[in-house]
Amino acid sequence: MQDRNKKSESLKNDKLSINIISNNNPYLSDDIQKKLLQPRRLTSYFIVLIDTGSITYNLDLQDITLTDGHLLFAMPNQVFTPPPKTAGLKYFKVLFDENTLALLPQQFPFLVNPLNSQTIIFDNATRERVMKVFEILNQMLQIGERPTDTEIILAYLNSLLTDLNSAYFKNTEPINILNNNLSKFIEFKLMVETHLTEQPSVNAIAEKLALTTNSLYRIVKEYSGVSPKDFFTNRLMIEAQRKLQYAPLSVKELAYELGFNDPDYFSRFFKKCTGNSVSEFLEARQDSSRE
Repeated sequence: MQDRNKKSESLKNDKLSINIISNNNPYLSDDIQKKLLQPRRLTSYFIVLIDTGSITYNLDLQDITLTDGHLLFAMPNQVFTPPPKTAGLKYFKVLFDENTLALLPQQFPFLVNPLNSQTIIFDNATRERVMKVFEILNQMLQIGERPTDTEIILAYLNSLLTDLNSAYFKNTEPINILNNNLSKFIEFKLMVETHLTEQPSVNAIAEKLALTTNSLYRIVKEYSGVSPKDFFTNRLMIEAQRKLQYAPLSVKELAYELGFNDPDYFSRFFKKCTGNSVSEFLEARQDSSRE
């Protein structure tokens, strides 16, 4: 009881790192917008729901088009390129950090993207319910002089994420979102994220997860469509491209940051995996930015 009281007191005293934006918010000036439209590495979770209209976001170098009733979620460290202003678009966006997420009473497996899809399409009933929660959060977080109690904001955020989690897994039957295989895959993804630059072997990962290598292969293949080795390699190459886009590095610097001891080997590995050399990748990004 004493711990809960301390937590409640801290919630009242500390400002949550959560922000919500809707089409009702005015756009910034053209000069400021131009600066904000540059690729950047996300530091928070980002969720956008499109009520009406169509818009294309670029996430980790992939274009994702959203239209009526579509939702996109993105995670910290992904490279995100905001789209320019789109006429007639109605939407809600919410951003929150890991510390805010840790204050919620449950975990949300969809936020680690186990099914390799960062979009959710709602049925009409769920869409209306989710929209109402967004509207309530928008009202509470836009209050200036008399801010809403933090516990209430967290309750609505928890409700929102619970609906999104359920909708994310809805069409994956007979998968139970709490089953052991999915839990192990989520553990695998988290281990890849945590130890990415250490480049552990598949055997070492399987041992950490208390699995045989065959079991790990079967689970990762089930949820990602690729082997554990290919999953790790793909993730490593995404990180390489993120770093190049967000803060261009030399081949040597990039190789060492990703855990490669031999820059020449890394260069060959990068080209084999992506089809382009590092210099070709950078040149292509520069050309696209001029368009």
